Amino acid sequence: MTLLEKWQHLKMSRRSIARIVSIALAVAWALSTAPLVPRAAFADPCSDAEVVFARGTGEPPGVGGTGQAFIDSLTAQVSGRSVGVYPVNYPATDDYINSAKAGAADAVAHVQSMVASCPNTKIVLGGYSQGAAVMDLTTNQLPAQVGNHVAAVALFGNPSTSSSYSRQLGADQITPLNPAYQPKTDAICLPNDMVCADGGNMIAHLSYVPDATNQAATFVAGRL
Repeated sequence: MTLLEKWQHLKMSRRSIARIVSIALAVAWALSTAPLVPRAAFADPCSDAEVVFARGTGEPPGVGGTGQAFIDSLTAQVSGRSVGVYPVNYPATDDYINSAKAGAADAVAHVQSMVASCPNTKIVLGGYSQGAAVMDLTTNQLPAQVGNHVAAVALFGNPSTSSSYSRQLGADQITPLNPAYQPKTDAICLPNDMVCADGGNMIAHLSYVPDATNQAATFVAGRL
C-alpha cells in the first residue's frame, strides 16, 4: 500500500470513528431526556378496598371532617392493605331532597364502575348527615349483584323520620336503608343528636369524631 493509500484509509477510519461517536452521543442524549415510565403504571390499579363516602350538608367538596377521620382510622386498622377513597360528587346543599338524589346517582354510577373494573375490590359505603341519606338511597338503587360487592356500610347522624328537625328537611321522602344491607351496616346516632333522634341539639350532631368514627372503622375493618 502506497503512502497516499494509507493516508486515505486513515482519513476514512477517522470519519467512521467520528460517525460512530456522534451516533453514540445522540443515543445517550435521547435516553437521558426520555421521560421515565413510573413503576406505578404497571402496578395493579385496583385497591384491596375502597371507601365511597358522602360528606354532610355545607361541607366543602371531599369526604368532610367525619369522613376523613373515619378513613384515617380504618386505614390504620387494616395496615398492609390498600384503601382507595372516592368522595361522592354532589352539591350537599340545603336543597335536601334534590341534593341527596344527585349524590345517590353519583355514588351508584361509581360503585357500578368499580365493580366492573375491579371486581375483587371490597366496597365500603359511608356517609355523614345528608351524606348518610345519600347512602340510604344508594343501597336501594344498586342492583343486587353489585350490592354483593359492598362489604360494609358506615353511617353517622343519619337524618331520621323520628326527628322533627329531619322531617322538616324532608327526610320522610328518603327511602330508608335497604334491609339487605342491615347486617353489614354500623349506623351510629349519638344521644341528643337532633338530626337522627327527636330532641337534642346540633352540638351532638357535630361530635362524631373521634369515638364514633373509630368505632365504625373497627366494625368495617372486621368485614374487610
